[in-house]
Amino acid sequence: MNTDTYSQVPAQVQAVVDALQLLRDQKPLVVNVTNYVVMNNTANALLAVGASPIMAHSREEMAEMMGFAGALVINIGTLDSNWLPRMIHAVEQANANKKPVVLDPVGCGASQLRTKASRDIAALADNLIIRGNASEVIALAGEQAQSKGVDALDSSDAAVNAARHLATEHLCTVVISGATDYVVTKDSVIALENGHEMMPFVTGMGCSHTALTGAFAAIGENAGLAATAVLGVAGEIAAEKSAGPGSLQLNLLDALYQLDETILRERLRIRAVN
Repeated sequence: MNTDTYSQVPAQVQAVVDALQLLRDQKPLVVNVTNYVVMNNTANALLAVGASPIMAHSREEMAEMMGFAGALVINIGTLDSNWLPRMIHAVEQANANKKPVVLDPVGCGASQLRTKASRDIAALADNLIIRGNASEVIALAGEQAQSKGVDALDSSDAAVNAARHLATEHLCTVVISGATDYVVTKDSVIALENGHEMMPFVTGMGCSHTALTGAFAAIGENAGLAATAVLGVAGEIAAEKSAGPGSLQLNLLDALYQLDETILRERLRIRAVN
Protein backbone atom coordinates (compact mmCIF):
# COMPACT_ATOMS: atom_id res chain seq x y z
CA MET A 1 0.00 0.00 0.00
CA ASN A 2 1.53 3.31 -1.11
CA THR A 3 1.14 5.83 1.71
CA ASP A 4 1.93 8.66 -0.73
CA THR A 5 -1.66 8.36 -1.99
CA TYR A 6 -3.17 9.29 1.38
CA SER A 7 -5.16 12.49 1.91
CA GLN A 8 -6.40 14.05 5.14
CA VAL A 9 -10.06 13.45 6.04
CA PRO A 10 -11.01 15.84 8.87
CA ALA A 11 -14.68 14.89 8.49
CA GLN A 12 -13.77 11.47 9.84
CA VAL A 13 -12.29 13.07 12.97
CA GLN A 14 -15.62 14.78 13.59
CA ALA A 15 -17.40 11.45 13.07
CA VAL A 16 -15.26 9.87 15.80
CA VAL A 17 -15.85 12.77 18.21
CA ASP A 18 -19.61 12.57 17.63
CA ALA A 19 -19.67 8.80 18.01
CA LEU A 20 -17.87 8.87 21.36
CA GLN A 21 -20.25 11.48 22.73
CA LEU A 22 -23.29 9.51 21.53
CA LEU A 23 -21.95 6.30 23.06
CA ARG A 24 -21.48 7.99 26.43
CA ASP A 25 -24.96 9.48 26.24
CA GLN A 26 -26.66 6.19 25.35
CA LYS A 27 -24.47 3.71 27.29
CA PRO A 28 -25.39 0.79 25.00
CA LEU A 29 -25.54 -2.78 26.26
CA VAL A 30 -23.16 -5.07 24.37
CA VAL A 31 -23.59 -8.84 24.55
CA ASN A 32 -20.23 -10.61 24.39
CA VAL A 33 -19.86 -14.27 23.52
CA THR A 34 -16.13 -14.15 24.02
CA ASN A 35 -13.21 -16.20 25.23
CA TYR A 36 -12.10 -17.06 28.74
CA VAL A 37 -8.78 -15.25 28.40
CA VAL A 38 -10.16 -11.76 27.84
CA MET A 39 -13.54 -11.49 29.57
CA ASN A 40 -12.26 -9.20 32.30
CA ASN A 41 -10.19 -7.08 29.90
CA THR A 42 -12.99 -6.47 27.45
CA ALA A 43 -15.62 -5.83 30.10
CA ASN A 44 -13.39 -3.20 31.71
CA ALA A 45 -12.61 -1.57 28.36
CA LEU A 46 -16.32 -1.29 27.58
CA LEU A 47 -17.06 0.20 30.99
CA ALA A 48 -14.17 2.66 30.71
CA VAL A 49 -15.33 4.02 27.36
CA GLY A 50 -18.91 4.40 28.62
CA ALA A 51 -20.72 1.28 27.38
CA SER A 52 -22.38 -1.51 29.36
CA PRO A 53 -20.99 -5.05 28.90
CA ILE A 54 -22.61 -8.39 29.57
CA MET A 55 -20.96 -11.77 29.07
CA ALA A 56 -23.75 -14.11 28.00
CA HIS A 57 -23.19 -17.65 26.74
CA SER A 58 -26.41 -19.50 27.53
CA ARG A 59 -28.74 -20.42 24.67
CA GLU A 60 -31.67 -20.20 27.10
CA GLU A 61 -31.35 -16.43 27.55
CA MET A 62 -29.91 -15.30 24.21
CA ALA A 63 -33.21 -14.50 22.51
CA GLU A 64 -34.17 -12.31 25.46
CA MET A 65 -30.74 -10.66 25.59
CA MET A 66 -30.70 -9.76 21.91
CA GLY A 67 -34.17 -8.26 22.25
CA PHE A 68 -32.84 -5.36 24.31
CA ALA A 69 -29.07 -5.31 23.69
CA GLY A 70 -27.53 -2.99 21.15
CA ALA A 71 -25.05 -5.36 19.51
CA LEU A 72 -23.51 -8.82 19.65
CA VAL A 73 -19.77 -9.53 19.79
CA ILE A 74 -18.58 -13.00 18.78
CA ASN A 75 -14.97 -13.83 19.67
CA ILE A 76 -13.81 -17.38 18.85
CA GLY A 77 -10.61 -17.27 20.91
CA THR A 78 -11.34 -20.37 23.03
CA LEU A 79 -13.47 -22.20 20.50
CA ASP A 80 -14.73 -25.75 21.05
CA SER A 81 -17.73 -27.93 20.24
CA ASN A 82 -19.74 -26.44 23.11
CA TRP A 83 -19.09 -22.81 22.25
CA LEU A 84 -19.68 -22.96 18.51
CA PRO A 85 -23.40 -23.91 18.58
CA ARG A 86 -23.98 -21.15 21.14
CA MET A 87 -22.27 -18.65 18.86
CA ILE A 88 -24.38 -19.73 15.89
CA HIS A 89 -27.54 -19.45 18.00
CA ALA A 90 -26.51 -16.00 19.23
CA VAL A 91 -26.00 -14.76 15.67
CA GLU A 92 -29.42 -16.13 14.69
CA GLN A 93 -31.00 -14.20 17.54
CA ALA A 94 -29.12 -11.04 16.59
CA ASN A 95 -30.42 -11.44 13.04
CA ALA A 96 -33.97 -11.94 14.30
CA ASN A 97 -33.72 -8.70 16.28
CA LYS A 98 -31.87 -6.80 13.52
CA LYS A 99 -28.82 -6.21 15.69
CA PRO A 100 -25.24 -5.84 14.39
CA VAL A 101 -22.78 -8.69 14.84
CA VAL A 102 -19.06 -8.02 15.33
CA LEU A 103 -16.92 -11.06 14.54
CA ASP A 104 -13.38 -11.53 15.85
CA PRO A 105 -12.04 -14.57 13.93
CA VAL A 106 -9.26 -15.28 16.41
CA GLY A 107 -6.69 -17.63 14.90
CA CYS A 108 -8.56 -18.00 11.61
CA GLY A 109 -6.12 -19.81 9.36
CA ALA A 110 -4.35 -21.50 12.28
CA SER A 111 -6.70 -24.52 12.23
CA GLN A 112 -9.48 -25.91 10.06
CA LEU A 113 -11.94 -25.57 12.96
CA ARG A 114 -11.28 -21.87 13.42
CA THR A 115 -11.28 -21.12 9.71
CA LYS A 116 -14.56 -22.91 9.02
CA ALA A 117 -16.25 -21.46 12.11
CA SER A 118 -15.20 -17.94 11.16
CA ARG A 119 -16.49 -18.31 7.62
CA ASP A 120 -19.76 -19.88 8.77
CA ILE A 121 -20.44 -17.08 11.26
CA ALA A 122 -19.54 -14.38 8.71
CA ALA A 123 -21.91 -15.93 6.18
CA LEU A 124 -24.73 -16.20 8.73
CA ALA A 125 -24.70 -12.64 10.12
CA ASP A 126 -27.05 -10.21 8.39
CA ASN A 127 -25.40 -7.04 9.71
CA LEU A 128 -21.73 -7.86 10.04
CA ILE A 129 -18.50 -6.14 11.06
CA ILE A 130 -15.25 -8.12 10.99
CA ARG A 131 -12.31 -7.11 13.22
CA GLY A 132 -9.11 -9.09 13.00
CA ASN A 133 -5.40 -8.97 12.45
CA ALA A 134 -3.92 -9.18 8.96
CA SER A 135 -3.38 -12.95 8.90
CA GLU A 136 -6.92 -13.62 10.16
CA VAL A 137 -8.46 -11.35 7.56
CA ILE A 138 -6.43 -12.91 4.74
CA ALA A 139 -7.32 -16.44 5.85
CA LEU A 140 -11.00 -15.54 6.25
CA ALA A 141 -11.02 -14.32 2.66
CA GLY A 142 -9.56 -17.62 1.52
CA GLU A 143 -6.05 -16.48 0.72
CA GLN A 144 -2.76 -17.90 1.96
CA ALA A 145 -1.81 -16.27 5.25
CA GLN A 146 1.17 -16.47 7.55
CA SER A 147 0.22 -17.10 11.15
CA LYS A 148 1.72 -18.37 14.38
CA GLY A 149 -1.10 -19.38 16.67
CA VAL A 150 -3.31 -16.29 16.92
CA ASP A 151 -0.51 -13.82 16.10
CA ALA A 152 -0.27 -12.12 12.72
CA LEU A 153 2.88 -12.48 10.67
CA ASP A 154 1.40 -10.62 7.72
CA SER A 155 1.41 -6.82 7.64
CA SER A 156 -1.87 -4.92 7.78
CA ASP A 157 -1.05 -3.41 4.37
CA ALA A 158 -0.99 -6.90 2.87
CA ALA A 159 -4.53 -7.62 4.06
CA VAL A 160 -6.31 -4.67 2.44
CA ASN A 161 -7.23 -6.48 -0.76
CA ALA A 162 -8.53 -9.46 1.22
CA ALA A 163 -10.57 -7.05 3.34
CA ARG A 164 -12.03 -5.47 0.20
CA HIS A 165 -13.10 -8.92 -0.96
CA LEU A 166 -14.79 -9.68 2.38
CA ALA A 167 -16.45 -6.25 2.47
CA THR A 168 -17.94 -6.84 -0.97
CA GLU A 169 -18.91 -10.46 -0.31
CA HIS A 170 -20.65 -9.79 3.00
CA LEU A 171 -21.63 -6.12 2.49
CA CYS A 172 -19.78 -5.35 5.70
CA THR A 173 -17.01 -3.29 7.25
CA VAL A 174 -13.67 -4.99 7.85
CA VAL A 175 -11.24 -3.60 10.44
CA ILE A 176 -7.61 -4.71 10.17
CA SER A 177 -5.37 -4.21 13.21
CA GLY A 178 -1.66 -3.64 12.76
CA ALA A 179 1.10 -1.06 12.77
CA THR A 180 -1.32 0.88 10.59
CA ASP A 181 -4.98 0.05 11.18
CA TYR A 182 -7.38 -0.05 8.24
CA VAL A 183 -11.16 0.31 8.09
CA VAL A 184 -12.37 -1.14 4.81
CA THR A 185 -15.76 -1.12 3.09
CA LYS A 186 -16.57 -2.02 -0.50
CA ASP A 187 -16.29 1.67 -1.39
CA SER A 188 -13.53 3.06 0.83
CA VAL A 189 -10.34 2.40 2.78
CA ILE A 190 -9.42 4.53 5.80
CA ALA A 191 -6.01 4.25 7.48
CA LEU A 192 -5.41 5.16 11.13
CA GLU A 193 -1.90 5.69 12.41
CA ASN A 194 -2.30 5.92 16.18
CA GLY A 195 -1.39 3.31 18.77
CA HIS A 196 1.96 2.11 20.08
CA GLU A 197 4.34 -0.78 19.45
CA MET A 198 3.89 -1.97 23.06
CA MET A 199 0.18 -2.71 22.58
CA PRO A 200 0.61 -6.20 21.02
CA PHE A 201 2.38 -7.30 24.22
CA VAL A 202 -0.87 -7.03 26.22
CA THR A 203 -3.13 -10.08 25.98
CA GLY A 204 -6.53 -9.29 24.56
CA MET A 205 -5.78 -5.87 23.10
CA GLY A 206 -7.34 -6.92 19.80
CA CYS A 207 -10.27 -8.46 21.65
CA SER A 208 -10.86 -5.14 23.40
CA HIS A 209 -10.77 -3.49 19.98
CA THR A 210 -13.51 -5.89 18.87
CA ALA A 211 -15.62 -5.24 21.96
CA LEU A 212 -15.34 -1.48 21.49
CA THR A 213 -16.40 -1.95 17.88
CA GLY A 214 -19.51 -3.66 19.21
CA ALA A 215 -20.24 -0.72 21.48
CA PHE A 216 -20.04 1.77 18.64
CA ALA A 217 -22.04 -0.53 16.36
CA ALA A 218 -24.82 -0.45 18.93
CA ILE A 219 -25.23 3.31 18.54
CA GLY A 220 -24.98 3.67 14.76
CA GLU A 221 -22.61 4.10 11.85
CA ASN A 222 -18.80 4.52 11.81
CA ALA A 223 -18.35 1.75 14.37
CA GLY A 224 -15.10 0.38 12.98
CA LEU A 225 -13.64 3.83 12.51
CA ALA A 226 -14.64 5.11 15.94
CA ALA A 227 -13.47 2.05 17.88
CA THR A 228 -10.15 1.94 16.06
CA ALA A 229 -9.55 5.65 16.60
CA VAL A 230 -10.49 5.59 20.27
CA LEU A 231 -8.37 2.55 21.12
CA GLY A 232 -5.42 3.81 19.10
CA VAL A 233 -5.35 7.19 20.81
CA ALA A 234 -5.93 5.68 24.26
CA GLY A 235 -3.15 3.14 23.68
CA GLU A 236 -0.78 5.86 22.59
CA ILE A 237 -1.46 7.93 25.70
CA ALA A 238 -1.24 4.89 27.98
CA ALA A 239 2.12 3.85 26.51
CA GLU A 240 3.61 7.26 27.26
CA LYS A 241 2.89 6.66 30.96
CA SER A 242 3.87 2.97 31.10
CA ALA A 243 7.13 1.20 31.88
CA GLY A 244 5.91 -2.01 30.24
CA PRO A 245 2.88 -4.11 29.26
CA GLY A 246 1.63 -4.53 32.84
CA SER A 247 1.23 -0.84 33.51
CA LEU A 248 0.02 -0.29 29.94
CA GLN A 249 -3.01 -2.45 30.60
CA LEU A 250 -3.96 -0.37 33.65
CA ASN A 251 -3.19 2.98 32.03
CA LEU A 252 -5.24 2.06 28.95
CA LEU A 253 -8.43 1.89 31.02
CA ASP A 254 -7.70 5.31 32.51
CA ALA A 255 -6.99 6.73 29.05
CA LEU A 256 -10.26 5.37 27.65
CA TYR A 257 -12.15 6.84 30.60
CA GLN A 258 -10.48 10.26 30.26
CA LEU A 259 -10.70 10.50 26.47
CA ASP A 260 -12.46 13.63 25.21
CA GLU A 261 -12.94 15.76 22.11
CA THR A 262 -9.83 17.86 22.69
CA ILE A 263 -7.57 14.83 23.00
CA LEU A 264 -9.05 13.19 19.91
CA ARG A 265 -8.64 16.30 17.78
CA GLU A 266 -5.05 16.77 18.91
CA ARG A 267 -3.93 13.20 18.41
CA LEU A 268 -5.98 11.45 15.74
CA ARG A 269 -4.15 10.57 12.53
CA ILE A 270 -6.74 9.42 10.02
CA ARG A 271 -6.13 9.19 6.29
CA ALA A 272 -8.14 8.11 3.29
CA VAL A 273 -6.43 5.67 0.95
CA ASN A 274 -7.03 6.45 -2.73
